Amino acid sequence: MRRAATPAVKWTEDVDGTMPGFPRLKEEYDLVVLGGGHAGLQAGLKAALLHHTAAVIDRGPKYSRSFYAPRMDNIPGFPEGISGHKLLDLQIAQVRQVEERVGYFTPAHVVSVKKTDTGFEVTFDWLMQRKATRARAVVLALGVVDRVPDIGGAIEPIFPWANFAIVEFCIFCDGHTFPGKHTAVFGHDQYAARTALDLLHFGAGPVEILTNGRPFLSESDEPTRASLRAELDSKHITWSETAIAGFGGIREKALEVKFADGSTRHFDRGFSALGWYTMNSEIPRSLGCDFDPDGYVVTDEDCRALAAATHEPIPGLYCVGDLRNGWNQIPEAWATAERAVIHAYSWYL
Repeated sequence: MRRAATPAVKWTEDVDGTMPGFPRLKEEYDLVVLGGGHAGLQAGLKAALLHHTAAVIDRGPKYSRSFYAPRMDNIPGFPEGISGHKLLDLQIAQVRQVEERVGYFTPAHVVSVKKTDTGFEVTFDWLMQRKATRARAVVLALGVVDRVPDIGGAIEPIFPWANFAIVEFCIFCDGHTFPGKHTAVFGHDQYAARTALDLLHFGAGPVEILTNGRPFLSESDEPTRASLRAELDSKHITWSETAIAGFGGIREKALEVKFADGSTRHFDRGFSALGWYTMNSEIPRSLGCDFDPDGYVVTDEDCRALAAATHEPIPGLYCVGDLRNGWNQIPEAWATAERAVIHAYSWYL
């Protein structure tokens, strides 16, 4: 029996260029939230609960730092833990329940944010079209991106171990899972050295630092280098400067590190202490935000972004989540989103 051909799908657009089934973009909102991770989604929800309109512009859930986390134990209300993917799904569903006030635009990419006489103009790409809208206030929830170990310039080789939580990135989130684990710390600078020492607090051991061909602590001054090496020695933490050629052991849910000299080392767990690949600073810099020495946007207690020129709050501009100076944790991201939107409600909306 011959099957009928499936008719080609034709997209039709509403008068404002929005496809049916997608949110309709308004010309103006009370708030525009840049970023749809845990902080951005909470900011959009809070705006709706305070009876304000908001647009959440999101590249997509897979860009959230927690998207690939298989289990997180520090989320209130989930005693058995919850995956980052599932938590994002729940937050997105909650935002969609208030769609009469909040538009969730994804996948979308923010192009620019400009100050206007009445607030801000936000330009972004969505559904292969350039869009623009205005807002009385803007919440920067752009997040940061972890740097991961690379093999010959490629980062894909480590992905399976990261996706299975064999290699971790956040000591505050996952340090408690390391007791008794033979651990490889990927990194070459002070951050890697201090991370290795911190893992001992959680009972990890033995701990080894793998610099992947980089000279260990070469960017530190001599007194700091000598002090850290002495402390590492006293804690029996070793380091290797040999380049890494590849990984193995995924079937056994272990971490096998293959070195360029032909040697192999076996570990229970790994920890990436390489800092950030990007801190998504282009837009906050274009708006005149101040940054701390580590590259985070400086804010006051209400998460108002401070100006580099005056160190005073930039009216109507907020920064929340991992991009803001402070601790990088999901409950903290929610708290910053709450404080920012409540302040906007009180002052601008």
